[in-house]
Amino acid sequence: MEENRGGHGLTEGRILSIWMISFVALVLLPSVFRVSLGISHFYVKILIKILEWATLQIEEGVKQQKAMALENLISTGIIQRDETPMEEEVVGRCQGCFSLADVMYFSKKGCEAVAEDEVTRRFSSEELLSWNLLSRTNANLHHVSWKLAAVWVTGILIRYCLLLPFRENKPQRGSICVANHTSPLDVLILASDGCYSLVGQVHGGLMGLIQKSCMQTSQHVLFERSEMKDRHLVRKKIREHIADKAKLPILIFPEGTCINNTSVMMFKKGSFEVGGTIHPVAIKYDPRFGDAFWNSTKHSMMTYAFNVITSWAIVCNVWYLPPMVKEEEEDAVHFADRVKAVIAARAGMSVLPWDGGLKRKKVKETFKEEQQKKYCQIVIENGSVGNGNVC
Repeated sequence: MEENRGGHGLTEGRILSIWMISFVALVLLPSVFRVSLGISHFYVKILIKILEWATLQIEEGVKQQKAMALENLISTGIIQRDETPMEEEVVGRCQGCFSLADVMYFSKKGCEAVAEDEVTRRFSSEELLSWNLLSRTNANLHHVSWKLAAVWVTGILIRYCLLLPFRENKPQRGSICVANHTSPLDVLILASDGCYSLVGQVHGGLMGLIQKSCMQTSQHVLFERSEMKDRHLVRKKIREHIADKAKLPILIFPEGTCINNTSVMMFKKGSFEVGGTIHPVAIKYDPRFGDAFWNSTKHSMMTYAFNVITSWAIVCNVWYLPPMVKEEEEDAVHFADRVKAVIAARAGMSVLPWDGGLKRKKVKETFKEEQQKKYCQIVIENGSVGNGNVC
């Protein structure tokens, strides 16, 4: 018995030694000397090949009569929208005069918004056109064939038993810029290239604990979202910060909340009122390998972190765009929109005028009034009001 125990101990020691040597040679030393061995790129290429194979298996395994059901399952929308603007549809129906039938236009738009509006869709995980072998995404198709099921089970073992123990979150600091916001990982990804002072809202829980730790190591600007006085104080601190060239640059996410990696929503104008040069950065995650979006209204920080480290990988493209400055006679709102458009175009995302605050609040009355005024203006300009020209 003693000899067997000694043999097992020797074997375990050799395995641990091999593991440590491999870790130092393949991870630590390349990181110290900033050398890439190409392992991550090779890993991503292998994943792409596996996912392409899985897609072929799904196409072959699903019966012909179920093809329509599969298409509906993984489609990116549930309704067909009529994009005809109000001016064309209302004016075209009765040459701009007031008509009771105009009610139908607004009723149709209301039904479209209830069924599937373009704002709340941005606060849920992006729908994929093909399955990425993760059971928590929109399509769970491991039952299609035994081959696909075997790869799916193997993938679970790799992600939870091999990749999970190797992954750590290492808080780092970064450089000054404004960027679109999908995940708390945005900070870590940008921090890998430099050092930043952060601007953001105060959080509780695990995120709040991380914020308190960061405040002890560097100068950051935190604020309460609901406090109007905090906004003025934040702008003042940012001005003072960028005026001191000895301080770290500031990283700001002007959307104010995480969006689901498909669109760029309204940039708050406060970041563009303080002056100075803006360095736009576009961030786009590859959803085939894992969902990086943090739906903070649905998942806690702990749940989100666990979902991230048990994904295949988090693959992200980052583009550092040319610096931009506010033009003469340009206000902060138009400057913010111009920067937003540049970021969205480079990342291949759609541009939405809506405030990300709709994730937590109701639509402002001003938005409703704007549509009402727009309709009234159409009627007035066509002379139907005051002339008795009613259809």
